[in-house]
Amino acid sequence: MRPETLVRDHTVYACVMGSRAFGLATEDSDTDRRGVFLAPTALFWRFDKPPTHVEGPAEEQFSWELERFCELALRANPSVLECLHSPLVEYADDTGRELLDLRGAFLSRRVHETFTRYAHGQRRKLEAHVRAHGAPRWKHAVHLLRLLTSARDLLRTGTLTIDVGDHRGPLLAVKRGEVPWPEVEARMTRLEREAGEAARRTPLPAGPDRRRVEDFLVRTRRASALLTR
Repeated sequence: MRPETLVRDHTVYACVMGSRAFGLATEDSDTDRRGVFLAPTALFWRFDKPPTHVEGPAEEQFSWELERFCELALRANPSVLECLHSPLVEYADDTGRELLDLRGAFLSRRVHETFTRYAHGQRRKLEAHVRAHGAPRWKHAVHLLRLLTSARDLLRTGTLTIDVGDHRGPLLAVKRGEVPWPEVEARMTRLEREAGEAARRTPLPAGPDRRRVEDFLVRTRRASALLTR
């Protein structure tokens, strides 16, 4: 089965991500689409297994196979967790709706490590660009500030919200280069500190509910196998 066929015929969940989901879209913003497809169980019985992810077939489109998506979400992968919390859901069948109902099962204190590690990597890239060119990539700086704010608030409340809300204006000012880089750096440092403080008293559990997620995956695989009889 061709990869694009898996996306076209077996998608269980699809959403818009990027600036549009974050509440930071402008007139020239792309539309980034993300999704989850359920490869038919029978495909796993062959030597050549179905792909864990597919790029396309449309531009700016990326999809994960359900098992891979769940694995990454259990590891608190920031991009995957945010995908589950997009306010712009374009499609969800019964399996997709059950996946959305599992959002809380994936959240745990691990988000502090994974979000922080990702943020540190992005900040090093920004700083290297400043050293080389005298200024950061402002768009990247904006999304790092957004991510750090989202992580801090998640650790404080136990709820992941990716729309920036009232922060839109200040963040777009950063994107336009209207805020000095030292001030942006200070904001990043403050958000990192506040996230660390929130992690010490977060309402999130120590780990995700792996058993609940695995039960969902097994039931879904079994139902798919029965359809091929």
